[in-house]
Amino acid sequence: MTDDTSPWLVVGLGNPGGEYAGNRHNVGFMVADLLAERMGARFKAHKSRAQVVEGRVGPPGPTSRRVVIAKPMSFMNLSGGPVTALRDFYKVPVGHVVAVHDELDIDYGALRLKIGGGDNGHNGLKSITKSLGADYCRVRFGIGRPPGRMDVAAFVLKDFSAAERRELDYFVDRAADAVETLIADGLERAQGTYNS
Repeated sequence: MTDDTSPWLVVGLGNPGGEYAGNRHNVGFMVADLLAERMGARFKAHKSRAQVVEGRVGPPGPTSRRVVIAKPMSFMNLSGGPVTALRDFYKVPVGHVVAVHDELDIDYGALRLKIGGGDNGHNGLKSITKSLGADYCRVRFGIGRPPGRMDVAAFVLKDFSAAERRELDYFVDRAADAVETLIADGLERAQGTYNS
């Protein structure tokens, strides 16, 4: 059981660097950027090898929650190190850690929220689970499967298609709403509203 006053750590997964910015694999960074924008805050470098923003989610007052939004700068498959360092630094219970990531086995734009489970071959999750165990929250952002025989690694490291980009802002906005609902109202409410 986690204490309601404990801070939350929302980790958007992605790869640092301009050449990766629009990749499907970087949708976690896109959601983190929007959450930071909503808080009116800018990312700052943290000694954990991550960019962080600190703020609050929920209506002002005693029910608002302290939140740290983070983008690990270690590359996707080494995300566990920065996430563990941030968890320790901010004293965040594992149940208050939220990973926002791309998910191949869900249709483009669909969301699924859950706690625990496997990594489904996702190297960012694999690294976090190795460091923290599996009992953290996930906001899974569907990117769909690669067309034809395209290699999965090539697919996730490609930018969203022109057709996908037309709806991308809407889907990223919805994912940010889902993260805020998860923190403010709990997993069950967020799943009921956003799982598709």
